[in-house]
Amino acid sequence: MPLTELTATSRVTVFPLEALTLAYTTQSSDDRGLGDIGLVAVVDVLSEGEELWRLARNLGGRNNDVDQARWILTQANRARVVAAYTDLPRTTWTAYIRRRIALDAFFANHDVLLTGRISLPTSCRGA
Repeated sequence: MPLTELTATSRVTVFPLEALTLAYTTQSSDDRGLGDIGLVAVVDVLSEGEELWRLARNLGGRNNDVDQARWILTQANRARVVAAYTDLPRTTWTAYIRRRIALDAFFANHDVLLTGRISLPTSCRGA
């Protein structure tokens, strides 16, 4: 997928996973506002998000893109549910999307996963 830039304001959960700092937020595919698109991105100006997919393969033991996407969404959902990390209720961000995976069934309230790199305001980057 070519690089796609997306800017929005939404709730963002920032959390650590191995040596990465990740951000998780949602977007809606239509006017219903369901948040059916999950965005999990690396908070790092030097990353394109591929490290996240390597973790899904190596730690998660997943071999195909859809299973890896489910593992990534599980980690992000877990971070948000336990509320143990930085939760930013209304933050403007810019994401640079490298991968878009359509899931074969609704999973963790999402049917699409976007991954890549995200830029957050400097004061919001700590996890």
